[in-house]
Amino acid sequence: MHFLLLYDFVEDMAARRIPFREAHLTLARAAHGRGELLMAGAFDDPLDGAVLVFSGERAVVESFLAADPYVANGLVTSWRVRAWQVGVGG
Repeated sequence: MHFLLLYDFVEDMAARRIPFREAHLTLARAAHGRGELLMAGAFDDPLDGAVLVFSGERAVVESFLAADPYVANGLVTSWRVRAWQVGVGG
């Protein structure tokens, strides 16, 4: 099963993420290394959100959310998890 984690960011994300960015990326790289996070990235121009694609159970996404410093420090203004039916590709 695949899940999309959709983030909405604060308006000044580029500046506010600096103190938390390395910890966020470390968390994402670890999830990727375990095969849980397939890909992730922020929207560009404007930097107002991100999409993270997970494989596995919903609990994997919830664990990521609970540990993400962007969420814990208020940089993510809202988020949603959507089950995703892949039609073409992996």
